[in-house]
Amino acid sequence: MDPVAAKYLGAGLAAIGMGAAAIGVGLIFGNFLSGALRNPTASDAQFGRAFIGAALAEGLGIFAFLVAILLLFVLK
Repeated sequence: MDPVAAKYLGAGLAAIGMGAAAIGVGLIFGNFLSGALRNPTASDAQFGRAFIGAALAEGLGIFAFLVAILLLFVLK
């Protein structure tokens, strides 16, 4: 396999993590909304935890983006 093609293939596979992070954030807020509609009095206490979970999921997505960029521009 051509080394340039392998580099692009690896970067594309590393970028899958960005899509997975978006799915994770959607699941976090979807489940939060479902729980908040079932028990509105407890939603205030869980709102901060939902944002912490979303921030962690987005952090993993940014890390996957960083790995993809490093594979594209650092490897020769």
